[in-house]
Amino acid sequence: MKRIGVLTSGGDTPGMNCAIRSVFKTGVAMGLQVMGIYHGYKGLIEGRVDYLTHEDVENKMHKGGTILRTARSEDFKTEAGIKKAISVIKAYGIEGLVVIGGDGSFRGSMELVKRGIPTIGIPGTIDNDMGYTDFTIGFDTAVNNVTNEIYKIRDTMRAHDRVGVIEVMGRNCGDIALWAGIGGAADLIIVPEVPISWEDAANRLEQNKLRGKLTSIVMIAEGAGKAEDFVKYVREHTDVEIKATVLGYIQRGGNPSAFDRVLAARLGERAVELLVEGKAGRAVGIRHNTIYDVPLDEAIEIKDEFDSKLYELNEMMAKF
Repeated sequence: MKRIGVLTSGGDTPGMNCAIRSVFKTGVAMGLQVMGIYHGYKGLIEGRVDYLTHEDVENKMHKGGTILRTARSEDFKTEAGIKKAISVIKAYGIEGLVVIGGDGSFRGSMELVKRGIPTIGIPGTIDNDMGYTDFTIGFDTAVNNVTNEIYKIRDTMRAHDRVGVIEVMGRNCGDIALWAGIGGAADLIIVPEVPISWEDAANRLEQNKLRGKLTSIVMIAEGAGKAEDFVKYVREHTDVEIKATVLGYIQRGGNPSAFDRVLAARLGERAVELLVEGKAGRAVGIRHNTIYDVPLDEAIEIKDEFDSKLYELNEMMAKF
């Protein structure tokens, strides 16, 4: 193998640049040429490919986003689009590909693997919703970003004796709400994995007020409902004073944490090693602080397991 490519796909995550840098540095160290594919699968179809250089990756690992940019591609979901992407790969002499992204990006990688393109997946998504790995690149940074905002919001809520409801990302996975809620001493965490009626949640806030606790923080993952809708319900059914905040893209922006930088570097290195070893169609991840790999199709199918024990710990701490 003499030449490999790397692309980022789907939503950007802090730490992607660290992974790109690691893929490039490891590739060069192993005698490979490394090409950057810009704007994900869309750019692959359109031939937006160029050699990466040391200048491209230096002084970038501390920055959020992705120097390769990212985009979603409906064309890549079609047979014609996949064939065009493969023709570009062959035209540039790319013998192996590293894809950094989430579940959708991995499914795209599988389409390439099925058609004979050696591909390795690196998990990059702030939701931490890929069950085969303990952590995905960007999750730790997102949790730290949210935790910092919780205390700012709590200060204002306390000044006005209000309840603050903070909506964070997580359509199917409540890990950001859970981990940031623990880190920010939330009084109530609402996630898709643990059904709770808004009536019960509102009653808990009302009970807190009766016990003299006028200020509470509620974390809600977007997949469990909208903060504004919950606030409206509480206002209609209780006398609790309450405000909603939707954090949005602030969660995935900013400099990656040290943990995400190290994780990305380790995963990037192993991805290149696998390509050189001839082990295609794999996904790299971390289990018990050990970097390992599984078949891509298995990585896609393994369901994420919600940490019920951690959720129960917050329930206990909020109660007593």
